[in-house]
Amino acid sequence: MSKRDDLIVKYAADLKDKCGVTPDMDLLTKVTVGLGPSIYNADSSTVSGSDPKEIATVKNNFLIKKLGLADSEELDKAIDAVIEKYGRSNRSKYRVVIYYLLTTHFKKESVYS
Repeated sequence: MSKRDDLIVKYAADLKDKCGVTPDMDLLTKVTVGLGPSIYNADSSTVSGSDPKEIATVKNNFLIKKLGLADSEELDKAIDAVIEKYGRSNRSKYRVVIYYLLTTHFKKESVYS
């Protein structure tokens, strides 16, 4: 297995064990591939749920630019809900898992098809 495949297995385990979600492996793979080399960097592969700058990055670079959503309070609420679901006390929240949960929350799977 490649390093990316190993990471996808880790992300799937987090979705299942920490979020109670059975992942669509095809979508999870596409979200992972979409993040490119950032998944291999310890800093960029995770999201700090308490850092306003980090939350703004998720909102602007992913929800608005990638998924094509309009800026609204709904986006902030969704990010907050996903972080709550993942577990605020969980120190390493993988960006792929956050993005996967946001993609399914907004029913934007078609972006990856």
